[in-house]
Amino acid sequence: MKTQNEIIKQGYDALINSLGVADTIRFIQYFSPGTGDYTKERHQWLDEKSLADVLVEIKELPEDDANQYDEIIE
Repeated sequence: MKTQNEIIKQGYDALINSLGVADTIRFIQYFSPGTGDYTKERHQWLDEKSLADVLVEIKELPEDDANQYDEIIE
């Protein structure tokens, strides 16, 4: 079984081999850990909704949003 560090190194190596160093850096910079405490913050909106409400909202989403990745695919 690989250690976490071995997996991370293998992932970086795969990115570098596929994208090159500069584009790997650009790719990694695109993702950020964000701020705040998601667990606490989700209760601010989720505790006010029933499961039925959430399911209705999911069903209202477009089934095939072809533009959902436009921001990352140029």
